[in-house]
Amino acid sequence: MPVSVTLPALGESVTEGTVTRWLKAEGERVEADEPLLEVSTDKVDTEIPAPASGVLTSIKVAEDETVEVGAELAVIDDGTGAPAAAPAPAPAAAQPTDEGAYVTPLVRKLAAENGVDLSTVKGTGVGGRIRKQDVLAAAEAAKAAAAAPAAAPAAAVPAAKKAPVLEVSPLRGQTVKMPRIRKVIGDNMVKALHEQAQLSSVVEVDVTRLMRLRAQGKDAFAAREGVKLSPMPFYVKAAAQALKAHPVINAKINEAEGTITYFDTENIGIAVDSEKGLMTPVIKHAGDLNIAGIAKATADLAGKVRASKITPDELSGATFTISNTGSRGALFDTIIVPPGQVAILGIGATVKRPAVLETEEGTVIAVRDMTYLTLSYDHRLVDGADAARYLTAVKAILEAGEFEVELGL
Repeated sequence: MPVSVTLPALGESVTEGTVTRWLKAEGERVEADEPLLEVSTDKVDTEIPAPASGVLTSIKVAEDETVEVGAELAVIDDGTGAPAAAPAPAPAAAQPTDEGAYVTPLVRKLAAENGVDLSTVKGTGVGGRIRKQDVLAAAEAAKAAAAAPAAAPAAAVPAAKKAPVLEVSPLRGQTVKMPRIRKVIGDNMVKALHEQAQLSSVVEVDVTRLMRLRAQGKDAFAAREGVKLSPMPFYVKAAAQALKAHPVINAKINEAEGTITYFDTENIGIAVDSEKGLMTPVIKHAGDLNIAGIAKATADLAGKVRASKITPDELSGATFTISNTGSRGALFDTIIVPPGQVAILGIGATVKRPAVLETEEGTVIAVRDMTYLTLSYDHRLVDGADAARYLTAVKAILEAGEFEVELGL
């Protein structure tokens, strides 16, 4: 009996999708819930699973074709009724792994980043398909093999830092098709720069007390809440708290109407680095959450992004955004304000360095945990003084570090 494969609803704000890749060909056998095709929207890329087991008898929508939600994509004969109109073709002759079994763009990118030759990897997925786990396992095995010969003389190596061994990427010298999600991100950034008058302000923050509190409470927090306590929830908490007192930072310009909307909630987008590119899931009502609530929401959303399970609705509705490039070692950067918002906060790396302190005994120099906060903003609405006042408020909250009650200390 024929079973129709249709484009499912991928979120309230998504009305159409583009077929980017068929993972099966007409005449091939598919299993229920096995990934059948890849679909891209203006919010997220996702795999569409087969609704039933059987033979893929007909593909209705070609790659790169865009259709509306509910449209028929293909037909599967589940074998319960009349036989399919055409028998499945004879299986093709065996080919090298990288050419025979389908490899998703994400897996190819991961392999390229880790210097893994896909032709040497044995896939553990359906039909010998190479999965992300297979590539990571191969990369770890290669690292272990490379480290083994160096184990013996390691004791003689001086304590000084060694330069990292950088492997040449297989993408070097290649010309490849730009992924749809990369193009969407790029178009949004260009649109934001063309439509806004953007500039940035920076403050330096002493987070020594905050980092000490985190160190004291992280083990008990993880045992009690079930998630790790990173510094990020403290920044989100401080940013959301300061937004309530500085609504011009948490606003939107309605150009067609000539009006300004000052939001009454703090929906904070969190920039997450993923295999598909930078994605920004949203912590809804972040201003009403405590540290534990923010930590759980952050871990949940970041996990969904990296597992390609994030939904379009979870990527929509941000009124303000935070980008933590410091987690990758950057001291600070001039981030771009997303469309539909007027500001974005960048968090730099936390580093130990000498700082001048004013104490009761006088001026002293001490080693402190320091970081830079950057606020990029739309100067059509936000003045430099507004930005400075907001950054100063966030700085004061973080430096005071009054989080003992929430951490149970």
